[in-house]
Amino acid sequence: MADEKLAKLREAVAGLSQTSDSEKSGFISLVARYLSGEEEHVEWAKIHTPTDEVVVPYDTLEAPPEDLEETKKLLNKLAVLKLNGGLGTTMGCTGPKSVIEVRNGFTFLDLIVIQIESLNKKYGSNVPLLLMNSFNTHEDTLKIVEKYTNSNIEVHTFNQSQYPRVVADEFLPWPSKGKTCKDGWYPPGHGDIFPSLMNSGKLDLLLSQGKEYVFIANSDNLGAIVDMKILNHLIHKQNEYCMEVTPKTLADVKGGTLISYEDKVQLLEIAQVPDAHVNEFKSIEKFKIFNTNNLWVNLKAIKRLVEADALKMEIIPNPKEVDGVKVLQLETAAGAAIRFFDHAIGINVPRSRFLPVKATSDLQLVQSDLYTLVDGFVTRNPARTNPSNPSIELGPEFKKVGCFLGRFKSIPSIVELDTLKVSGDVWFGSSITLKGKVTITAQPGVKLEIPDGAVIENKDINGPEDL
Repeated sequence: MADEKLAKLREAVAGLSQTSDSEKSGFISLVARYLSGEEEHVEWAKIHTPTDEVVVPYDTLEAPPEDLEETKKLLNKLAVLKLNGGLGTTMGCTGPKSVIEVRNGFTFLDLIVIQIESLNKKYGSNVPLLLMNSFNTHEDTLKIVEKYTNSNIEVHTFNQSQYPRVVADEFLPWPSKGKTCKDGWYPPGHGDIFPSLMNSGKLDLLLSQGKEYVFIANSDNLGAIVDMKILNHLIHKQNEYCMEVTPKTLADVKGGTLISYEDKVQLLEIAQVPDAHVNEFKSIEKFKIFNTNNLWVNLKAIKRLVEADALKMEIIPNPKEVDGVKVLQLETAAGAAIRFFDHAIGINVPRSRFLPVKATSDLQLVQSDLYTLVDGFVTRNPARTNPSNPSIELGPEFKKVGCFLGRFKSIPSIVELDTLKVSGDVWFGSSITLKGKVTITAQPGVKLEIPDGAVIENKDINGPEDL
């Protein structure tokens, strides 16, 4: 039955003109693996906590050379790659998420470029920036990067694969059933980075320039900056792959974690965990770290493994309903590739290297006095003594960036804030200070305005009378 399904699908895919031969074979290979049910199930009893040799504590890394010339040599072995395939739709924006303004009028992409420019200027190095787009973000990104043509940094863009969504009940590609617009297709997750880097010719280009490592990170993670200690360690120890992990808090209980499994370091995702062990997986006692998706990978190793078709990462089935049609997309994650590389390690990094902006509540954190901006680097305010950030929960009225910005005359001071929960039609004046635990609730049909200069500490506010 599976063979029959695959044969029909292969025939239909062969007739699709919007995708390349390498994309077609990559897609068919993914579907064949999915249909064969080859998914490896994790045997819970074989899971071990990795040692410090496998997940190296950041503070044990040697300091990199202070000599400018030595630092330049190290940096010239590096390329930076940002995953730029995501749209800002969840935050109410059109176009790539990386063009949302983060601070002082700068977008994520501006900050990334400024950071690498500062490095290249300081050390006379040539660290290029690569952006992996999806077909959703490609055209907009090309227009945006034009403004960096005069900078001291080479910017390369390439597209990740474009795979057809599969109509679930017939198991046929949706474009062959007439859905030829963008909705008929999907980008197959960031695990696709390795073949796409190769197929685009960018991998060979980097190798020809003497690059040895690529630092991969999500474009919305403001903490993912080039770290000389990590680069120095990998080059000296000849680790082919490094995943940055950081201590779990209760907000990260669903994040993938590193385990030792059958003498290999492996990423364990919540989807792979047997139901009976899900609570154990979520506990921060046994699984203390999670994957930040900041990855450092050796370029020659990528070439070797892609050419051998050896990167068989766990398949993530992602069923969706689009325009009333049930479709299936099969995806993979870049972190899951760790077990195929030699001398792969994790490095347990400070939380400051994980500062993603997934929602407007995250935007409030990075736009507040909790952070300052220097040379494109977002630095945490030392006046904040609590090592973790405040927990912020904003109601649906704040979900879209435009609405969020409109409701604040200026972003409140939150250096001494522990938790903030806002619901209903709430508007903030300027120069407001929030401290401790604050809850602000506007009753249905009531517009609640917090006046300029208000200082609110450990209070529940349900109406003007509470201010």
